[in-house]
Amino acid sequence: MDKIEVVASYFGGKANLAKALGVTLTAVSKWKDHFPKGRAYQIEVLTEGKFKAKNLTLQSGRGKRNG
Repeated sequence: MDKIEVVASYFGGKANLAKALGVTLTAVSKWKDHFPKGRAYQIEVLTEGKFKAKNLTLQSGRGKRNG
C-alpha cells in the first residue's frame, strides 16, 4: 500500500480524507505517491502526529547521486 492509501485508510477512505483536508476527491486522486507539503503537514496535525509530514512528502534529493 502506498502513502496515499495508508492515510486514506486511516480516515476511512479517499472521500473522507478529502473532506478532512477540505479538498475535492479529484484533488486527492491526482496525488500519486506522496502528498503536497502543506497537505502533509495538515495530515500530521489532524492525526496528532500519527503520520509525520516529512514521511508523506516527496523527499528532496531523492534519486540524485553525489559526485
